[in-house]
Amino acid sequence: MGAKLKDVAALAGVSVRTVSNVVSNAPGVAARTREKVLAAIGETGYRPNLAARNLRQGRTGLIGLAIPEVGSPYFGELAGLLIEAAQERDWTVLIDQTAGQAERERRLLSGTDGHAVDGLIISPWALSPTDIGACAHGAPVVVLGEIDPHGTADHVAIDNVAAAREATAHLVARGSRRPAAIGLQPDLRNRTAALRLQGYHEALDAAGIPHSPAHEVPVASLHREEGYRAMAALLDGDAPPDAAFCFTDELALGALRAARTRGLRVPEDLLLVGFDDIEDGRYATPRLTTVAPDKERIAAGSLQLLADRIYGRLDGLPSRQVVVPHRLAVRESTG
Repeated sequence: MGAKLKDVAALAGVSVRTVSNVVSNAPGVAARTREKVLAAIGETGYRPNLAARNLRQGRTGLIGLAIPEVGSPYFGELAGLLIEAAQERDWTVLIDQTAGQAERERRLLSGTDGHAVDGLIISPWALSPTDIGACAHGAPVVVLGEIDPHGTADHVAIDNVAAAREATAHLVARGSRRPAAIGLQPDLRNRTAALRLQGYHEALDAAGIPHSPAHEVPVASLHREEGYRAMAALLDGDAPPDAAFCFTDELALGALRAARTRGLRVPEDLLLVGFDDIEDGRYATPRLTTVAPDKERIAAGSLQLLADRIYGRLDGLPSRQVVVPHRLAVRESTG
């Protein structure tokens, strides 16, 4: 027979109710008491019946993660970090791909997709803040990215303006006078590209470099082929750039390939900076300078916000916004 709650309680010298509170991660348990109970759990080998516990508490133990692209290296890495962190809470993550489609995002937010989850983490591309407010009800929601849901849901993001400004200023400091921006997406509602363009402009203004619309290239997607196409078009233009700030590492890797196909050396002839710090960029030749968001903090912060709502710790309180740190990882593509 396996150990029971009463066995843990007896060993720890506390009530069965206290053990239950520790197992369910309920607030209000003193740190010292929690340590005693956890030690007793380890010693007795107690394993909670998660299905029964969730049923009693009216929860499923499942959370949803809705991302635009499962195949994206950035979202894939983030999903892995979220799954690892969720396991520490005895949660299972159900992943869904929205492809940036408004109707799919709307169904997931409204809970009409048929999945019964205790909460949802979503990175929306198509819905506006007003749309999110109209759809999000029922299970708690945490929004990832730069679309501010105007107080209707908790929100986790990085400072994209500051990050883009730092990346562009780095190119200028390395000697660039004609840095391009690759990655504009005027049709998306999440404002990520617009904020990165703003940071790019601020760095140009600070350096006294005029804006050149010919050096600001929109893309149909954030993938390598679009980075290749954008860089090829820039190099065929009347005033080819001497550097490029790419709004994702995938775009930068495509741009790198286009430059090398034309016989350009990176960084000697062309400086490149990406965004996201994906593994491919760290092993490219040359290794890619990039803006590195703290993805571990994004995962941990999102789950903490969700847990606080699921367990009712913030009932009646306004939504919160968490700004996660980033750093500029300087590597070989900028010398």
